[in-house]
Amino acid sequence: MQFGQKGPRDPNDRVPPGQTLTQGWPVLHYGSVPYYNDMSKWDLRLFGLVEEEVTLSYKAFMALPRKEFTNDIHCVTTWSKLDNVWEGIAVSELMQLVKLKPEVTHVMLHAEHGWTTNLPLADFLLETSFLGIRHNGVLLTPDHGAPVRMVVPHLYFWKSAKWLRGIEFMAKDKPGFWERNGYHMYGDPWKEERYDFD
Repeated sequence: MQFGQKGPRDPNDRVPPGQTLTQGWPVLHYGSVPYYNDMSKWDLRLFGLVEEEVTLSYKAFMALPRKEFTNDIHCVTTWSKLDNVWEGIAVSELMQLVKLKPEVTHVMLHAEHGWTTNLPLADFLLETSFLGIRHNGVLLTPDHGAPVRMVVPHLYFWKSAKWLRGIEFMAKDKPGFWERNGYHMYGDPWKEERYDFD
């Protein structure tokens, strides 16, 4: 059973309703693309409802154990790309660095330019969620979220925040940038949770 689903679906069915397969990797974002010329100025902050806030330098982040992940990704703009091979850092590795307070239920992903998106803590902690640095053997390009993007493949791809700079742990849900601008609070592609018209 897929996380968030009310019932089982055919495991051979890999393309959600309303999606079209692509061999490419379309580039979609809001605002300008950040470029990093000096990685000593990049860091990743783990904050919010934690016992002690942690800020990782780029060097410290890149020293964390990495692993390979293979998944399908589905964009809210109706394209899907199958069999992506990533190199990244599992969320479980990151979580060894912080102790959460018991009231945490959600996370907010913070990216460059003030871009944010929300996730339930349970989704963030899934073994399929990770912080990606390579895609199909190549370091991520700035257009695709370099140096680090969140990857949450079971949700629409806007939840996989590009240019990740912070993870905030929260006691309740709240909308991020796209959710404040009409996108669904959760974003399950199998339920076509694209937009929230309420």
